[in-house]
Amino acid sequence: MKLKICGMKYPENILEVSELLPDYMGFIFWEKSSRFFDGTMPDLPKSIQKVGVFVDATLDEIILKIKKYNLNLIQLHGKESVSFCLDLKTEIKNLKQNQIEIIKVFSILDDFDFSILNDYETVCNYFLFDTKGKLPGGNGTVFDWNVLKKYPSKKPFFLSGGIGIEEIASVKQLLKTNLPIHSIDINSKFEIEPGLKNMQLLKDFKINIK
Repeated sequence: MKLKICGMKYPENILEVSELLPDYMGFIFWEKSSRFFDGTMPDLPKSIQKVGVFVDATLDEIILKIKKYNLNLIQLHGKESVSFCLDLKTEIKNLKQNQIEIIKVFSILDDFDFSILNDYETVCNYFLFDTKGKLPGGNGTVFDWNVLKKYPSKKPFFLSGGIGIEEIASVKQLLKTNLPIHSIDINSKFEIEPGLKNMQLLKDFKINIK
């Protein structure tokens, strides 16, 4: 199980958090987000994969950020179509950089039609499931994980949506199942303010979840 810390914003805090060596760090490139990142990217340990989070951005916007910040993964958090994902996949190949992977996000509340995933199977590397709310992410609440019992795919996914210290026991139970959980994705429950992470809470979570 890997760990993704998302919604990073402030360079000094980014460096602090990088000392914990999470597998992924997420940077939100959606201007309406209170965690919108448009700053200077500090040098991170090579083991940390940088995830760019986009909401219905254009291909040009995404490619620009990939080049500017040397992103390793692209997280599509809007209503991106299968054809858009395919076009992005093609554009990424044309860059001839290191392999860049695509995460497609789907939001869940009490139920979910998993047949929606079928057409996305070949155009993304991972799925991400978070909680359906007013905003595309960052709603700070947990969806009903029982819904995942119906997950029909073998494609690995990120588990997101309001996960905090209180969810450690539940996360551990979920990890004992046969679900292909690739990474736990944490954000708002570990903040002093939007984008500024609480180091002690992150340390406690990492120690206890491992």
